[in-house]
Amino acid sequence: MPINGIWLILLVLLLGFSFYLFYPKIENFFIFYPDRSLETVPTNWGLNYEDVSFEAGDGTKLHGWFFPLPGKEPTILFCHGNAGNISHRIENVKLLLDYGLQVFIYDYRGYGRSKGRPSEAGLYQDGLAAYDYLIEHKRILPDRIIPFGRSLGAAVAMEIATKRDVRTLIIESAFTSTKDMAKSMFLFQLLSPFLPPHYNNLRKIKGITVPKLIIHGDTDEIIPFSMGQRLYRAANVPKYFFPIRGAGHNDTYFVGGKRYFQIFSDFAKTSRIEAHDTQ
Repeated sequence: MPINGIWLILLVLLLGFSFYLFYPKIENFFIFYPDRSLETVPTNWGLNYEDVSFEAGDGTKLHGWFFPLPGKEPTILFCHGNAGNISHRIENVKLLLDYGLQVFIYDYRGYGRSKGRPSEAGLYQDGLAAYDYLIEHKRILPDRIIPFGRSLGAAVAMEIATKRDVRTLIIESAFTSTKDMAKSMFLFQLLSPFLPPHYNNLRKIKGITVPKLIIHGDTDEIIPFSMGQRLYRAANVPKYFFPIRGAGHNDTYFVGGKRYFQIFSDFAKTSRIEAHDTQ
């Protein structure tokens, strides 16, 4: 082989190795959009809450808000999406409270008042720490805890349901894996076959045995609706799929309106929904 050909092969191998080595940093750049500043607080909405500080397994200090309700209502462990922080979800929290669901929402490391920098492994630690906080400090039993994950948060909610005992699982606007997401992005289409399947929700959901509610807007412009369908097909029964007609990625509960919250609430409280409710 000519010397020039050998150098070309070495250069390609070096570039490939360098990309694979630095891919996690590149992936994080495209995934995480944290906001450190809280734009509002629950008292501005007239909500009763507790300001919560707790630690992940690696000692990272995390922050969240716990919204208590009287009685033994289910507790929604709210794992939010990849942008902003918990202050951007207060309206959503208020609507869940209006339907009789207790809520604990927290920020991942690097978001809001939580310390550290986000990563896939870090987010999983944070979700498990939030669950453990409910068990150890609020004395909430596992059969009253429902991990709810929207978008990126669905991966965290599934990790919780995989590693801890929970009542049920609710995921919304979820992707199958970042590898699959890369296939839908022009910049990464050619490289996608070589990328690792990080946040492998498709594999993870197959091992979750509790009842599952999978929600997805059928005009989602960021995460294809087909990914929600694939997750539903891969899941074991009992499972329910709630497509929201006309909803995109960030407006599911606006478009779904009262029907959205009624289905969400009914599933949280009874662990099932009627088939006609999702038609």
